[in-house]
Amino acid sequence: MILKTSLFGKVYAFQSVMEVMAKANEEKSGDRLAGVAANSAEERVAAKVVLAQLQLKDLFNNPAVPYEKDEVTRIIVDQVNLRIYESIKNWTVEEFREWLLDTNTTDFNIKHISRGLTVEMIAAVTKLMSNLDLVVAAKKIHIEKTANTTIGRAGTFSARLQPNHPTDDPDGIMASLMEGLSYGIGDAVIGLNPVDDSTESVKRVLHRFEEFRSEWDIPTQTCVLAHVKTQMEAMKQGAPTGLVFQSIAGSEKGNTAFGFDGGTISDANQMALETGMAAGPNVMYFETGQGSELSSDAHYGCDQLTMEARCYGFAKKYDPFLVNTVVGFIGPEYLYDSKQVIRAGLEDHFMGKLTGISMGVDVCYTNHMKTDQNDIENLSVLLTAAGCTYIMGIPHGDDVMLNYQTTGYHETATLRDTFGLKPISEFDQWMEKMGLSENGKLTSRAGDASIFLK
Repeated sequence: MILKTSLFGKVYAFQSVMEVMAKANEEKSGDRLAGVAANSAEERVAAKVVLAQLQLKDLFNNPAVPYEKDEVTRIIVDQVNLRIYESIKNWTVEEFREWLLDTNTTDFNIKHISRGLTVEMIAAVTKLMSNLDLVVAAKKIHIEKTANTTIGRAGTFSARLQPNHPTDDPDGIMASLMEGLSYGIGDAVIGLNPVDDSTESVKRVLHRFEEFRSEWDIPTQTCVLAHVKTQMEAMKQGAPTGLVFQSIAGSEKGNTAFGFDGGTISDANQMALETGMAAGPNVMYFETGQGSELSSDAHYGCDQLTMEARCYGFAKKYDPFLVNTVVGFIGPEYLYDSKQVIRAGLEDHFMGKLTGISMGVDVCYTNHMKTDQNDIENLSVLLTAAGCTYIMGIPHGDDVMLNYQTTGYHETATLRDTFGLKPISEFDQWMEKMGLSENGKLTSRAGDASIFLK
């Protein structure tokens, strides 16, 4: 294993595989804040040269956090199919990239090989890819998961309906929900971020969601994105729970900061299968985002892309219906501007799909970042071209509870129309029955939330 190279007459030597990984990463303000970023563009190129020649077994043998001290590492490594790993362990990262982009490499080939990968291998190859590479490679991979309906089928593009309200007012929540449904939003999930994280509040919203879903016979799933333990208590008390949600991190220390461990998620998954409203078998919903481990000092000196990849390896164990990266939510401390946000969104989407999970993106930013709505629309187009499973749908793209900007109802409708895509099949049929669409096109009734009041 060689950790040095000569570039422009200068020798660049690195002390560890993780230093190579960090310095090969594209420019991220979070890596700079953590003190792990390359000191110059030349050093970044040198790190990429070294990384390209590392073998996959070098990454297998050098996880970001040691196996003995981290539950996430153990979960990732214990899932690896060792027979498949043995067949590819001598590939260089450069050869892995070329194989992924080869026109003869199919979805089946990639899914087979992915069972022999650790997330450090996935993170490494991502660092060698251009933005277009990330689009092309992700487009090849098709992941389908089933709760009440099946997401990810060819020709579909879905959206989470996110009817957040600054005071959790039930009527305000339902007004946003009705409008979103009338635009064809919510086939992925109807999911609320609650202001009040109490069990009683979660139960109240879940009951309201399920009553409305049942009354209008809407083929989707519902979720209140409270802490997983709160949702479990609500389920114990009879709340009609669809998907069970939790934000996750790429290390055990990060998950501890979030207040759970792998056992908690296993218990929640089993409880949802036994008592939840979703038919399954995929009943979990996870959110991630580059930089969260640094916030809790749980990154172990690793770069934020590598830690993000570890989130997906952790998520894979629980076979979730949905995972999405909230790509620009944490702020400019981690992703400084539109260039970094766009890059991170494409990276995360590709890594999630290569890991084998049902991957979406909350294409978003905070108001103190150097980005705007045009940048978010640009990323949305790129992700749709890359075969992204779903994005968010919030009134006018402005979340009045979380105070960040994301995609609205119109973006999903426009992207479906532009790329010739439809909602999940059962949801699409429901829209036609409601007169909201015809032959895959929205009708004049779309956007009229009053149809649910008649």
